[in-house]
Amino acid sequence: MLVTVTDFGSVWRWRFGNDQPDPRRFVPAAYFNTTGVPVNGKIRTRPRIVGHVRFNGVGGFDPNHPLGMINSVFECAEPCVWQGQNKVLFRRKLAAPQQPDYLLVVVRANEVGHLDVESPAWRSEGTLLISFSVCREEQEAMMLMPLDSWLRTDLGKFVLRPFVSWPWSARLQLESA
Repeated sequence: MLVTVTDFGSVWRWRFGNDQPDPRRFVPAAYFNTTGVPVNGKIRTRPRIVGHVRFNGVGGFDPNHPLGMINSVFECAEPCVWQGQNKVLFRRKLAAPQQPDYLLVVVRANEVGHLDVESPAWRSEGTLLISFSVCREEQEAMMLMPLDSWLRTDLGKFVLRPFVSWPWSARLQLESA
């Protein structure tokens, strides 16, 4: 499965090798990304739907420059549920972009409006919700979305449209009525 990264969630965690004196203990590092919302001035997970995406240090992910990974295409494992959590492993970054099966999309209520995830009609079929955090009016959702899929908020319907010059990437656009 190929996935283009369009954004990241607000919360990062990492795991390094256990052998402290080993200078290569950072090579097998794993980096976990999920959703979070502001709570009393700090970003907290506050998950309603628990899940994360995982990047390995040996897969071409650069933890020192995560924004440099935006619009990159990764080969990924199929999404799974393990111990009640939604998970997606990003195995390796492709050397050259290819047309993805999905795009990793992160939305926040202050950008797209309030999401009613209890409603069956809030997202198009084929959109996979990985993680969803909420506290009061703050919301953040991480999803895998195919091109031309959509989500509905209190502001309207947002459609995932590809960039003309970068057809392997896309952005959500508010559809006019």
